Parts: sequence; C-alpha cells; structure tokens
Amino acid sequence: LVVASIDGSSLGEPLKQAKEAGIPVISYDRLLMNSDAVTYYATFDNYKVGQKQGEYLVDALDLDNQDGPFNIELFTGDPGDNNCNFFFGGAMDVLQKYIDEGKLVVKSGQTEFEQVATANWDSAKAQDRMDTIIAGNYSDGTNLDAVLCSNDSTALGVENALAASYTGEYPIITGQDCDTPNVKNLVAGKQAMSVFKDTRALASAVVNMVDAIMKGEEPEINDTESYDNGTGVIPTYLCDPVVVTVDNYKEMLIDSGYYTEDQIK
Repeated sequence: LVVASIDGSSLGEPLKQAKEAGIPVISYDRLLMNSDAVTYYATFDNYKVGQKQGEYLVDALDLDNQDGPFNIELFTGDPGDNNCNFFFGGAMDVLQKYIDEGKLVVKSGQTEFEQVATANWDSAKAQDRMDTIIAGNYSDGTNLDAVLCSNDSTALGVENALAASYTGEYPIITGQDCDTPNVKNLVAGKQAMSVFKDTRALASAVVNMVDAIMKGEEPEINDTESYDNGTGVIPTYLCDPVVVTVDNYKEMLIDSGYYTEDQIK
C-alpha cells in the first residue's frame, strides 16, 4: 500500500487495518505520523533542500567575505507538514551562525519556526505576512537583501507582496518545486533559485521498492536515522534535490522533458 497523504496524521484506522492484514505500507513524500504500520518511506532529502537554500544565500551574499549586515526575512511552510521541519532546519543550520555574528539581520524579529510557518503553504497567507513585514520594516526604503522561502508557493506570495509595496533593491529569493509561475519569475529575475525535486525520480524509486517487496526482497534504503514518525525511525529512500537557476533551468526542466517551453513562457 503506497500512501501519498495530504494530512500525515489522519489515517490511523486504515493504516491499522493494513498492519493487521500484514500489508507493507510505503509513505510517499510526506511521512505518515504516529503509526507503527508504516514500513518504508520514500521522499527527497528534505534536510538537504534547506541546506542548499541556505548555502545558495551564503554564496550569493558572499557572507564568508562580506561584513554586512544584510537584511533577511524567513518563510517556511505548513506547521503540520513534517517535511517543513527538515526544510527550515536544514536552512537554519547553515544561516544561524551568520545571524549570530550579526552579518544577517532579521528586522522583523521573526526567526522561530512557529513565527515563520505558513498554514497550508498558502501564497496569500505568505503575501499577507510579507505585506506586514514590509510596512513595518522596509517602507522607508531600507533594503531587504534576501528572503529564505522554503518553497515556491510561499516565494510567490513574497514576490507578489514585493511587487505591490517594496521600493528598495530587489532581494535574493529562494524556493523549491520549480512551479511554473516561479520558473517564469526565475527567468524574469524575480526569484534567484528553486530546488528541483524531479517527481519522476521519486515515482521510479517507489516502483523499485514495490517491485522488491513483491519479490520478497528488501527494497533499497539509504537512510535509517533521520525520519522518526513518533513510533520509531522509518527506513527511508532519499532522492537527491537539485538547485535550479536561470543558468540551468533549460537543461534541468525543458531538455529533461519535465516541462515544455510553452509552459514557462
């Protein structure tokens, strides 16, 4: 049984029935929480997604050689999505030392996960929060140098808010998923990068897992430490995320057949 959940904590009863029937359960992309019925998990390396976003900002602002201070704001996704902890955690593990050193300054003061989370990954909610941040901290022409956005829907909300009311130099904005509106913004210079998670690679990995289980073999696993769903660590296969910028988007997204050129014009 392969389950791609919208809510990773709401399937207790069907999972219990699967376990009682001896059916292995593969959690697809989002980890099913608080159930001992989950046998395997397949996803992208979500900690690495955040790490890559953080490292991109470090390089783009040249933080190891510049004193700054540079102004940054932080946006992550839905607090109920377990992946969010890895996205935000991976990024902050890279960025925190520069915040501690004073090279990065969060003028809004909002740095805790609960403060920067965006319910349902909703673009409009991210836009509303960014509107408030701009009004309170950047309306006097103060430059915002960077915005860490854990994914493209939050980035899109931030970009819409910037277009509406921000007058300073345009910030470096991160994202994830390579959604078509964001790829268009990437090409237009309104978003610096997105992390590409090729869903074809994840689907292929899960097919291989199912195939191994059907043959009575152990599926390939490459992480046995990171993903605890509340009942124990779930054996996991992690696919690799890739940074996409204006320099390689054609190769990664169009030449690979993920999108046609018409979709991102």
